[in-house]
Amino acid sequence: MQINLDHTINSGQVFLWRRLGDLWYGIDGQNVICAGPSGVRSYRRDGSDFFRTKDDFAKISEEISRDGTIRNGVRRFPGLRLLRQDPFQCYISFITSANSNIQNIRLSLSKIAERFGKKVTFDGIEFHLFPTPDGLAGASRQELRSCGLGYRTDYVYDAARAADSGEVDFAFLKKTDYHTAKSELLKISGIGNKVADCILLFSLEKMEAFPLDRWIIRSLQEYYPRRFSFEGKALTDKKYRLLHDELVDYFGPYAGYSQQFLFKMIRDSNQKRWV
Repeated sequence: MQINLDHTINSGQVFLWRRLGDLWYGIDGQNVICAGPSGVRSYRRDGSDFFRTKDDFAKISEEISRDGTIRNGVRRFPGLRLLRQDPFQCYISFITSANSNIQNIRLSLSKIAERFGKKVTFDGIEFHLFPTPDGLAGASRQELRSCGLGYRTDYVYDAARAADSGEVDFAFLKKTDYHTAKSELLKISGIGNKVADCILLFSLEKMEAFPLDRWIIRSLQEYYPRRFSFEGKALTDKKYRLLHDELVDYFGPYAGYSQQFLFKMIRDSNQKRWV
């Protein structure tokens, strides 16, 4: 089944992508990826499966479509996919994303790449790769603050050093189970439940991660008003954990895919209301 690049790239998973004509170009760690009608190419030519084309989507679709709402989402957006991102870039991206908006996130990450990443040329176009952990760990707080990070400056400063020192070991996090990996990420300042689940789902192979942001909460309230309860306005850590476990029990081992379809559906529905 063909991937819908517009739906997938504009689904809140990635930030350093731009469209030029009928081609999409994106930064993924130490790589530049080009995707379009004729397929996917990359600067490194390393064969990385960024778009997860090797996933058995027929099986995944059958599994998550047991729920009627998700079945409807799969029918409406059949080309929507999860992405397999560079873990360090994903980690820094979602720390940067806290309490921000897409425009500001993209601007800050672009400045980080321009200031600390290697400049390369691909398809005759200049790009800045995302900095490596040691490259970003060498940045001062003042340099990071100049990238528009605001109060997140200290979080990115500490997170880069944690990755560079091996305190955050992405290879281990990828191999270990969901709960262990999440516990390790939550030790890092600036990473809460939602940010941890985004990193786990989008870069560390944890298909059961189910990030809960305001859009997903809204989707659950709209599509499942009697199934999932929300007591009080604040989603405390305890409430988040309990709700997450309930959602994984309900949606199954590919709950993260279900989450992406709910996110796309509620955002699409919200945009249409304002047209």
